[in-house]
Amino acid sequence: MPYTVDFENVSTVGLESSPVAEAAAGLRANEARYFRNKYKHVFTVSPAQEVPAVVERVSRILREERDIVIESRPLEATAFQVEDLHMAYVFYESGLSINVMYSLEDGKRAVGFKLADGMDIPAELEAKFKFARQKSKLAGVIRGSYFVIKGEYPPAPTQPQG
Repeated sequence: MPYTVDFENVSTVGLESSPVAEAAAGLRANEARYFRNKYKHVFTVSPAQEVPAVVERVSRILREERDIVIESRPLEATAFQVEDLHMAYVFYESGLSINVMYSLEDGKRAVGFKLADGMDIPAELEAKFKFARQKSKLAGVIRGSYFVIKGEYPPAPTQPQG
């Protein structure tokens, strides 16, 4: 069942099994606030098992582009479109958030990684990326990195917004 992320009253709903659940919830709320303020989009997530196409597309891009397999269990995922951007997010039990930004019009395509405050850099990412720090009122210190997608990966189906 989809869950609308509230960035004013941050909740760990759906992320309770994460050892950094509160920080992961803050990270998720930070993303929700960004999309609400920039695009007037209501950020909704579903349990990962309810949106397997989204999780598989993100996993496929990581595997084919950089030979990366995320060891942590996916907890939630979402896919949606704002303007010409197709977005996909997967939130993992470790506190890792991965997003895929895929523009059909201008060819801008990238994968972004964000680490919830308090989590270690996953071993599968540690040697491949450097992580920059940014502060967030909702998420504490976020460490992030990204890479540009070179291949073609048609956008995942978007989920209904409620």
